[in-house]
Amino acid sequence: KDYVRPTVEETDNLYRTDNLPSDSISMADVSWKTLFTDSYLNQYIEEGLQNNIDIRIAIQQIVAAEAYLKQGKAGNLPTLNASGSASRSYISSNGQQGAILSSLGTDHIDQFELSGALSWEADIWGKIRSNKRAFAASYLQSVAAHQAVKTQLISTIAANYYQLLALDSKLLITQQTIEARKNSVETIKALKEAGLTNQVAVDQNIAQYNSAKALEVDLETAIFKTENTLSILLGKSPQHFKRSSLGNQKIESSLKLGVPSNLLSNRPDVMSSEYKLIQAFELTNVAKSNFYPSLTLTASTGFQSLNVDNLFNGNSLFANLAGGITQPILNGRKIKTQYEVAKSQQEQALLNFKKSLLTAGNEVSNALFAYHSETKKYTFRLKEVEALRKAEQNSNELLKNGYATYLDLLTARQSALNAELNIIDSKLQQLLTIVDLYEALGGGLK
Repeated sequence: KDYVRPTVEETDNLYRTDNLPSDSISMADVSWKTLFTDSYLNQYIEEGLQNNIDIRIAIQQIVAAEAYLKQGKAGNLPTLNASGSASRSYISSNGQQGAILSSLGTDHIDQFELSGALSWEADIWGKIRSNKRAFAASYLQSVAAHQAVKTQLISTIAANYYQLLALDSKLLITQQTIEARKNSVETIKALKEAGLTNQVAVDQNIAQYNSAKALEVDLETAIFKTENTLSILLGKSPQHFKRSSLGNQKIESSLKLGVPSNLLSNRPDVMSSEYKLIQAFELTNVAKSNFYPSLTLTASTGFQSLNVDNLFNGNSLFANLAGGITQPILNGRKIKTQYEVAKSQQEQALLNFKKSLLTAGNEVSNALFAYHSETKKYTFRLKEVEALRKAEQNSNELLKNGYATYLDLLTARQSALNAELNIIDSKLQQLLTIVDLYEALGGGLK
């Protein structure tokens, strides 16, 4: 039987985007060099694709699969073996042959042979053809697996790079906060000396200052670890990486999803699962063909002589030609077991193929919804930061004029810092959801 792609009804409305138009093209068709506009990020992705250890392992898996593919293509060719032998046999002198040899003045027989044997099996039931197709599917599966590693690597490098930029932004805000709180400590001390506040307010301001210093240490540690992670992805020793800023990051490509069927040709993991299904289908054909008779033709020829001096004499030449049909009858149920196992593995491969499609659709749906959610959230975060900055300024002025307590200022100040850090997280999440969507659609292959 020839393989036919199964109909997967479970994948209807995969993206849960009934209100969105279906585009003929997908965001996955955009090259990563076009999607990511940061020159540093593009450089690191290029290095990662060249040096990453997982990429190099996947390439070696392709090499191994290619070797099996070449073996499968040679399945229709005959096998040819050459052999040479020399033997000496001593025969009992009391036997008939021994008595004859004794009369000839010898007690042994020498035999010299140089021959070649050729064997060929006729592919009546398509067993060899199906084997060849199974090897081809296995090779394509290794190629798709390599592409899946590339897609994931691009996504992971981009995510780590954006996390570094977010940490840089947080560190900068924290350092500015430290400087402001240092000045605030001096101010609150002056207010205490003027009798406008007490020692508790001084201690609270000092505590806030040290809290910001501790946050600075945490951020520096996170930056150090993230740079080490990025080093592993690029196949490099741990080092510092040059980078731009979070505010300069722009994704200019439009978010086009394409139709769900695009996942069959864009998602390397989905392609890999289908190639696995094709391989299982062809191996089921092979297992079924084992029930039927096999036709084999064999031929051998060479030189055979009792004397090595006459080995290449024309009279030493011999030839054999034979044809045979073999029909399995009783073999301990081995063939039937192999066929039942092959059918079960084919059904498993089909279910995994359907699961890969559902998983791909789920990832696209989640990434798209998350992007729209983060976009909305970012607008609210901006308004929150603006309001809390004003609250902090007003609280500071009121405190200086005796119209507010130090607790009002401390609360406003901490809320403003948290809001500024949250808006960085929101911007980071926007970028990460785009990266997730790009990977979910199967981007990164171009």
